[in-house]
Amino acid sequence: MKKNAVICFILLFLIQAPRGMAAEKLTLMLDWFPNVDHLPVYMARQRGAFEKNGIRLEIVSPSDTADALKLAAAGHVDLAVSYEPQTVIAAARGLDILAVGRLIEHPLTTLLYLEASGIQTPADLNGKNIGYTVPGLMDLLLDAFAAKNGITGYKPVNVGFAIVQSLVSGKVDAIMGPFKTYETVTLKQHGYDAAYFSLEKYGIPDYDELVFICGKSTLSEKKEQIASFVRIVDDAIAEMRRDPEAAIADYFEAVPQADRSTETEAFHLTLPYYAGTQTLDAQRWQVFADFAHASGLIDRPVDARTIIRNMGK
Repeated sequence: MKKNAVICFILLFLIQAPRGMAAEKLTLMLDWFPNVDHLPVYMARQRGAFEKNGIRLEIVSPSDTADALKLAAAGHVDLAVSYEPQTVIAAARGLDILAVGRLIEHPLTTLLYLEASGIQTPADLNGKNIGYTVPGLMDLLLDAFAAKNGITGYKPVNVGFAIVQSLVSGKVDAIMGPFKTYETVTLKQHGYDAAYFSLEKYGIPDYDELVFICGKSTLSEKKEQIASFVRIVDDAIAEMRRDPEAAIADYFEAVPQADRSTETEAFHLTLPYYAGTQTLDAQRWQVFADFAHASGLIDRPVDARTIIRNMGK
């Protein structure tokens, strides 16, 4: 009997081992430092969802706000968190990238300023120093916003990650790029009341704020794993909505350095904006792409159907 038990154990190991050994490593580069915008990904990894599907997910942060898309396009990372506008701009410049899923389905980006500044309308920014966060994206969105809303004589300033410092020090009067669900909270934590212009209310079409992108060659090589990744994120968002408190508890276990007060408040503000499905709407993307061309964000038209892949289809 003991001999039979040993044989059964060996056979069980041989059956199960290939699945574990065949786990495919996927590297995901974030758009920013880890925060609750990325919660579904961290929650899924914390619960072992990727491992169960044969994926070893490595999550890395960029050293610069513009790094993620460039590295994904070059194949140095498998996936990156990016923005729909950045994806459209990159495609117009000839980069071989594809959007394959999404985290946030409506704009969170704002033109942010301090309430005490006295700014009430976009015209109040005439002649001011206006910061931006992501070179090659937010500076271009700033120009489009300014053109739409009659802002003239402003000086654009790259502030990168230094949003709070740049505003409170007076280095800039406003910043294009901060999220209505996050930087408003961090400023409040520092004792400052923030105000902002929502892009979609001032002439910028609705768009997917945060998307997952990859290089075309990467998708060709790792299509099955990337499709699994997107499906896992979709399931994680559904689970997060069913039990938000358990979800954020998992996030804090995965990212112990996170500021619990700030991230908890930001999470509850972000909840309505997480993607309801992983379906990328080509018509909606085309509306933004056409706007980008008409407003000078891009210098040639982009066919949205060529830059998105719905992985469930």
